[in-house]
Amino acid sequence: MLNELKNKTELLLNRLQGLDAAKALALLSAEFEGGSVFSTSFSMEDQVITDLIAGQHLPVKIFTLDTGRLFSETYYVWSRTNETYNLNIEAYYPNTTAIEQFVTKKGPNSFYDAVENRKACCFLRKVEPLQRALAGNSLWITGLRAEHSPVRGHLPQLEVDESNTIIKYHPLLHWSNEQVRTYIHERGIPYNTLHDKGFVSIGCQPCTRAIRPGEDFRAGRWWWEDKSAKECGLHAHS
Repeated sequence: MLNELKNKTELLLNRLQGLDAAKALALLSAEFEGGSVFSTSFSMEDQVITDLIAGQHLPVKIFTLDTGRLFSETYYVWSRTNETYNLNIEAYYPNTTAIEQFVTKKGPNSFYDAVENRKACCFLRKVEPLQRALAGNSLWITGLRAEHSPVRGHLPQLEVDESNTIIKYHPLLHWSNEQVRTYIHERGIPYNTLHDKGFVSIGCQPCTRAIRPGEDFRAGRWWWEDKSAKECGLHAHS
């Protein structure tokens, strides 16, 4: 199965050569019609992708992971996005029993105490719901960009995610921060106003802060941890 996906990915990469994000999304959503999904966290790049999908009426299901601990601003931009594009973005939530047991045993803020607790919390609130959202689909569209981190700078634009046995496409991988902001503002697209207050990567409210001048993109996420541990597991490859 994985070899088949890798061969298909190589063939599709050739067909994507020279295409902009809008045309590439149209090609891939047609290739995987009925099996294409886009995961949005309502970040600026995700809002650009939503605009590209909705503007072309592409056959792509848009979903989000509601961890239960998001910022109020995130819920606001979610509502505005539904209204603007006449969408019903599908929500995936943590398994109720699993999260109840975890919080009862560890407490509501145990993620501050140990990396293991934080990763367990991320798994329950993000990774497991993502696995349900991706199940049965063939193409996962993401808002990852090379500027997000040094590791992501080496990603191919189209790749096989072996953890979820799915082809993964990053349409804005090589877009700059300036390109994303310009697109948002020129088209009047709803966006999370926390971005105007120093928040760059926005996740759960207890785990996100604004960054200070000179800090890198990920400094505002899980700021109490060692820099090398700062991933939630959504984009793990094994």
